[in-house]
Amino acid sequence: MKKRYITGYAGLRALAVIGVILYHLDPNRFGGGYLGVPVFLILTGYLVTDQIMAAVRRQGYFDVKAFYQRRFKRIYPPLFAVLWGTAAYIVLFQRNLLSKLWQIILTNLLGVYNWWQIFNGQSYFQRFANNESPFTHLWTISIDWQFYLLWPLLMAVLCSRFKKRRTIFWILLGLSVVSGLEMALLFKPGVDTSRIYYGTDTRFFSLGLGAALALLWPFEELDGRFDQADARILNWTGFAALGGMLVLMFSPLMNAQTAFPYYGGMFLFSILTTIFAAVIAAPVGIWNGLLTNPVFNWIGSRSYEIYLYQFPVMIFFEDKVTNLADHVLAYRLTELALIMLVSEAAFRLVERPAKDFAWASVPGHLKAMVDKSNKNYRSRGLTACFTLCFVLGTVGILASPFVKADNTKDTQLFKTINSNSKKQAEMNRKAIADLKKQQAQKAAASQKQASAKSAKSKSKSKKFAKPVNREFEKYGISQNDLQIAQKLGVTAVGDSVMASSSDLLHKLMPNAIIDAAVSRQADTAISLLQEYAQKGELQQKVLIGLGTNGPFTDGEVKQIMQIIGPKRQLFWISVHVPTRSWQNQVNDQLQQEAKKYKNFKVIDWYGHSASHPDWFYGDKTHPNDLGQNYYSAYVVKHICENG
Repeated sequence: MKKRYITGYAGLRALAVIGVILYHLDPNRFGGGYLGVPVFLILTGYLVTDQIMAAVRRQGYFDVKAFYQRRFKRIYPPLFAVLWGTAAYIVLFQRNLLSKLWQIILTNLLGVYNWWQIFNGQSYFQRFANNESPFTHLWTISIDWQFYLLWPLLMAVLCSRFKKRRTIFWILLGLSVVSGLEMALLFKPGVDTSRIYYGTDTRFFSLGLGAALALLWPFEELDGRFDQADARILNWTGFAALGGMLVLMFSPLMNAQTAFPYYGGMFLFSILTTIFAAVIAAPVGIWNGLLTNPVFNWIGSRSYEIYLYQFPVMIFFEDKVTNLADHVLAYRLTELALIMLVSEAAFRLVERPAKDFAWASVPGHLKAMVDKSNKNYRSRGLTACFTLCFVLGTVGILASPFVKADNTKDTQLFKTINSNSKKQAEMNRKAIADLKKQQAQKAAASQKQASAKSAKSKSKSKKFAKPVNREFEKYGISQNDLQIAQKLGVTAVGDSVMASSSDLLHKLMPNAIIDAAVSRQADTAISLLQEYAQKGELQQKVLIGLGTNGPFTDGEVKQIMQIIGPKRQLFWISVHVPTRSWQNQVNDQLQQEAKKYKNFKVIDWYGHSASHPDWFYGDKTHPNDLGQNYYSAYVVKHICENG
C-alpha cells in the first residue's frame, strides 16, 4: 500500500502558530489566539499514539529507544539554538534579564520549565516591568518533552494489559476528562491562573484527546473506509468544527484571565480541534486539500522555529522601541518580518543540518574556521557565528547565579506593588469604617450639611493652621487641595499603575477605598463597582485607572456608568503606555466617552507625563518613585478641582 501523508496538518499547524503570534502581538484583539497551543498538543497526541499503535500492530512492539533518538534530534537542536542565541543577546543588549538565566536554561533542557514557572510565580499574562522573559512561551515545549518521555511507557503498559483497542480508548478519554475537571476545580476567580495554564496535568486533556483519536481513527486503516456519502458528512463536520474553533479563538469569552476557558472552554476547543484533525486525516473530503497549499506548507514546516523565535523577537524589539503606540502597523509588520527571517534562518542553518550532525565533527569545524587557507568563507562565517553565540550564551549562563534581581529597578516596582497590596486591605477597612460612621452621622444630622458646605467654601481663602502633606506641594498640588483631599470620599478601581501608587493616594485621601491589582482590564471594574454599590461603599466620587492592559468597549463603559448613576462623578485616568498598540485607542475613547456623560471626567495623566520619561521605570508605563509622587498629586489635584 502506498504510504499517504496528512499534508493538511501543515496547514493546521500554520493556523495554530498564526493564532499564537496574533495573541502575543495583541492579546486584547486576538484574545483566543493562545488556543493555537492546544492544536499543537492534539496533533502531538494523535500522531505519536498512532505511531505507537501502528508499530504494535505490525511487529508486536514499539522501539522506544529509536523514538527517543528521533524526538531528541527534532526537538533539541532548535531549542538549544534559541536558548543560547537568546542568552547571547541578553549578555550583549539586555543584561537586566540575566537573573535566573541559568535556571531557565537548565529547566528547559531537562524538560521541566513549565513547573519551574509555576513554582517561581512566572505569570504568562503580565506583559510589563521591563523584565518579561523571552522564554515564557517555552512551557509548552517542556510539556511536549514530558509526553514524549512518558507516553510510550504508559502505552506499553496499557497495550500489555488490555487487548481491546476500545478499552484503551475509553481509558484515554477518561484521563482527558479528569484533566479537564482538574483545570475547572483548580480555577479560583481573582487568583492568577498560571498554575493551571502551565500545568502538565491540567493541560493533558489536549494531548489525551488526540491520543484517544488515534485509537478510534488509526491513520493506516482509513484508506478504503469511506464512500462519497461519508465525504459529504465529513465536509460539513469539518466546516462546523473549524467554524466553532474560529468563533472561540476570536471570542471575548476565551479571555485567558476569565473563568470560561477553565470551566470547559479550552476543553470544548480541544474537542472541536480533535474532530477537525480527524476530518483532515480522512482520505476523502475537501479539508486536507484546502489546508494544503504552498503558503501553509511553508509556515507549517517551519512552525516549530516560528513558535520558538516569535516571542524573543517581540520582547527584544519592543524593548528597544519606545513609541510603538504611534506606529502600530509599521512596527507590527516589522516584527512579523523579523520573526519569519529569523525562523527561516534557523530552519536552514539548524534544523536541516541537525539531521546529519555529529558531535565528533565539531573539532574539525573549529579547525577549518581558523584555517586561513580555507576558502569556504560561508562555512567559516557560520561556524564563527555559532561559536560566538555559544561562548556569549555560556558566559551569561555562568554569570547569572551571581546576578541578583534585587539590584534592578524593576524589581523595586514589584516590591512596591506587593507592599501596597498588603496595605490596601487595612487602609480600606479603616476607610470603610469611617464611611459607615459618616453615613450614620449624616442620617442623624442632615441639617448640618448646609453649614458644612459654607465652611468648606470659605476654607479656600483662609490660612491653614495645620498644613498637611506639605512635601507634595512641590509636585504641583496646592495646600488648599491637600486640605480638601483629607475629606474626599473616593472609591477607586485600578490596575498595577494605580497599585504602585496606592499608598500615596491613601495618604493624600485617607477616606478613599482603593482596589488596585496587577493585570486588570476594564471589564473587571463592572463586577467590583457592583459589589461596592451593593455594600453601600460606592462613594460620591469614583476613580478608575484601567486601560493599561488593553482597550475596553462602549458597552463596558455604559455598564459602569449605569452602576455609578447620574449623581456620582466618575474620574478616569488616561494611560501612558507607549510600548503598547492600544495606548492612543484607549485615550481617544476616553475623550469620546467624556462627551457622552456629564459626570464623566478624564484625568489626563498621559498628557501630563508624556514629556517626562524620567518619571517611569524601564517599561515606560509604571511610575517610578519620583513618578508616583507626580501621579498621585496630579490625580488628587484633578479630583479636588473638578469634583
